[in-house]
Amino acid sequence: MPFDRSIKIAPSILSADFANFGQEIRAIEAQGADWVHVDVMDGHFVPNLTFGPPAVKAFRPHVKTFMDVHLMIAPVDPYIDAYAEAGADMLTAHIEAGPHIHRTLQAIRGAGMKAGVALNPGTPAEAVRDVLDLADMVLVMTVNPGFGGQKFIDMTAKVRAVREMIGDREIHIQIDGGVDPVTAPLVAAAGADVLVAGSAVFRGGSVDKPEVYGANMTAIRDAIAAA
Repeated sequence: MPFDRSIKIAPSILSADFANFGQEIRAIEAQGADWVHVDVMDGHFVPNLTFGPPAVKAFRPHVKTFMDVHLMIAPVDPYIDAYAEAGADMLTAHIEAGPHIHRTLQAIRGAGMKAGVALNPGTPAEAVRDVLDLADMVLVMTVNPGFGGQKFIDMTAKVRAVREMIGDREIHIQIDGGVDPVTAPLVAAAGADVLVAGSAVFRGGSVDKPEVYGANMTAIRDAIAAA
């Protein structure tokens, strides 16, 4: 996939109908999703439990765009190969999840995936400076990870700092947490180009009413364009 800084919307299937993942994934892509975001939680690093490699493998045949797998787990390294085999295109690890993020990013790339590095709200931008050359994306969390539907935490200053550090390198900046038509323009103006949205995309829609997903994504894009 060629690199570009245009705004990409990555609906989080954590907000989808768990009984209809295949249909939900096909519906959001048909309605204009750029990436499909999969939130993996272990009940240890974060207080929730979600999708393991078998679930990601089951999602894979339905994803025609780009499968973006966000690991909110610790440790990460023992599971990298399993998520690669499951079909993840991008695997994002939290800098807070272990002492050797440099090695983790090397291993993710070595397994044939793009590598993302995530920063919790309490972790400064400076923490990623020395691993940027191993990263394809920096994820700036705008909520404390572990639950969907949380209130946005303003991290625009951190996003600007990350964007300045990246310079002309081909590294995406992703935002995850509380993204909606009000908050999306703020982070986009600061330099983010991949917006994870869960409830803001899925709210009010269903596989029987997928046009609502499209309208919700359009509202986010229109808000950014109008800002």
